Amino acid sequence: MGPEHVAYGLRSSFGLPYVTPDLVIAWEHRLASPSSTELTALAGVLWCSAGELIGKPRTLREHRIARGLAQEDVARTVGHELLAYVRMEEHDEWRGTDRQSAALADLLDLTLPDFVTVTGRDAKLADLLRSAVTTRWQAYVRPVGKLVPLDRRLLEATVQELHRDYQGQMVATLSWGDSAGSSASGREFLDRIVDRFWTTVERSTY
Repeated sequence: MGPEHVAYGLRSSFGLPYVTPDLVIAWEHRLASPSSTELTALAGVLWCSAGELIGKPRTLREHRIARGLAQEDVARTVGHELLAYVRMEEHDEWRGTDRQSAALADLLDLTLPDFVTVTGRDAKLADLLRSAVTTRWQAYVRPVGKLVPLDRRLLEATVQELHRDYQGQMVATLSWGDSAGSSASGREFLDRIVDRFWTTVERSTY
């Protein structure tokens, strides 16, 4: 189906008269994001589920849609006012108690990495991990543990391994006499520090 066919289907079958081929192209190239209503209609036109269109969900809204839930369902289950929950989705900023967060994780079947991302803890986790690998890692085990509910020994081993890998990589690069390469290598390591953290955790638990 071309963009014009998709746009026509959305207009004629789903009552979205403003959808043009250009808008469909913008969705395809991620220059614009369809609303929940538009995404559901798009899935209908393409004969698939909304979850299939999303791929791997990352935001609170994407996880909800992938599970086929309405905003009302999530708000009621976790114990939030509907308008408050809608604002959280719009701003991609979860605000809930520990009990509400646990209910959200259960309802959306979130893995621990997904839960940390959805509840907006990725940036803080990244900051703590960067400090841990570049300074004394021991001082950051407790702060990281407050963000990520993992077994203390597993957490210590993971942070220590990241610290060892980072320091080893920097020393090895410097020993080659390539300070520019060391800088680039270090930045790449720190930029992907959260992904490295979860990979290390997963490897340690199997």
